[in-house]
Order: sequence, then C-alpha cells, then structure tokens
Amino acid sequence: MNALLQRPTLSEHEFGRLRELIRREAAIHLPAHMKQSVSCRLEQRLRRLALRGFAEYFDYISHNQNVAELQRAVDLLTTHETYFFREPEQFDYLTRSLLPQLGSGSLRFWSAAASSGEEAYSIAMVLMANLGAGNRWEVLGSDISAEVLEKAREGVYRHERLELIPIPYLHRFCLRGVGRAAGSVQIDQTLRQRVRFCRMNLASLPAGLEPFDVIFLRNVLFYFDASTRQRVLAGVVSRLKPGGWLLLGHAECLNAASFGLRRQCPGVYRQVGEAS
Repeated sequence: MNALLQRPTLSEHEFGRLRELIRREAAIHLPAHMKQSVSCRLEQRLRRLALRGFAEYFDYISHNQNVAELQRAVDLLTTHETYFFREPEQFDYLTRSLLPQLGSGSLRFWSAAASSGEEAYSIAMVLMANLGAGNRWEVLGSDISAEVLEKAREGVYRHERLELIPIPYLHRFCLRGVGRAAGSVQIDQTLRQRVRFCRMNLASLPAGLEPFDVIFLRNVLFYFDASTRQRVLAGVVSRLKPGGWLLLGHAECLNAASFGLRRQCPGVYRQVGEAS
C-alpha cells in the first residue's frame, strides 16, 4: 500500500536527461532551481500513464518517438500566464503613438508568444476600434504549445480574466455566456476572424514567415539560455518590415544597437532607418 502511494523521485541524472530533451526539442532552458517544480508538474502525468518513475517516462517519450507526449511535457513545463491588456502602457503607446505612424496600407501584427490568445485579441481590439473592420490588417498569434492554441482559437475566457479590458471594448467585443456558459465570455466572431493562430518554435522560425509591422515578443525570453535568446531575438527582428516595431515585456531588455533597433520607450524598440 505504502509503495503504491510513494511519490516518484526525480534524480539529478533524470533531471539532466529531461533538461536536454526539452532543450533539444523546444529550445527551452530549465534552470537547476526548477527541479522540484518540474517533478511536481510531471508527477500526475506519470500516475496517469501508470509509470513507476521518471526514467520510464523519459523512455516512453524518447524510445517510442512519442511526439504527442513530448508536446504534453512541454505544455506542463511552460507557464502560460497571460491576461488581456497586460502591461497596459504599451497598449496606450500602440494606440496613441504607434498606429498614427503606420499609415493606411496593409498591416501585419504578430503576438509571438500568444499562449491562450489574450494578447493577440487585445491587439485586435485596439486595431478594430481604431482602424475599423474595412482596413487591411491582421494579427498572427503563435506559441509552442498546441494545447493553449486550441483554447485561443475558441476565444472563451472566464469573466475574472477580463479585468483590464477597457469597458467600451468589453461591451463591443466580448459576448457574455448564459446558462451553462454563465461566468464566461467569448470573443466576438468578427474579431476572432481577424486573428490567426499557429504553432511555432521561436528558435526555429519557418522560412516562409512574411514580415510584420509590429511584433510583440513579451515575457518569453526568460525561457531560453543566453545563446538561444540571442538567436530568437535575431530571428524575430529579421521578420520586421523596414522601420517596424518590436515590443518586449517591461522586465526584459536588450542591446538595441546590436539588433539594429532604437529604443523608443520602456519595452518598445523600432528598427533603425525607419521610413518616414
């Protein structure tokens, strides 16, 4: 009885195997201090699969080339914390300063770490409210987690996650659930149709990814080690249109000049030599 209830132990060797597996497949860096957190996050999965320990779990993933289970492990080990209009000062900047400079041509925006979609839909709300449905603009949301992207496509959220959405946007773009859906809202279909979601590894961007006017790369760089972080930044910046903008989280910083960027305000950078 006690043996059945005993919690599996993640050894240093097993943790090292997992770190290398996740780094190789998803370019995600698991620091040493996350060992206990990793053990807790995967423990329930081991029990669900009736595996006796982490060594069996790693064999289950790697020896069987189990892509679906590897994706599940990545989902469990990455924190998808996000909410609508996170860091609202940047959305104010988008509305007041950035949009007036973009002109009236076809505009492309990228939420590069979209998680469950709140950031991408926040961008779309601002664009719809300021540019209208008739203008040519689109929003791409990408993430490495297939699971959270499914939630993003559904566009259904608990009401408590909407706290920072401006009231006019809340009334215009969010449909309140009734009956069994009470306590949740769904993003209006007209807005959902302007946002496309796809799975993407930021450390290995697809060759055919067309350039963007504005890229949100916020609160994701800490997942990578130093060399991968530089590679991710270089790849993302290369997908900016001439004079395009890159937005990072307020707690993130970079050597702007080394990437051909100029800092505009906290967390906001523009490509040097922008067209006027």
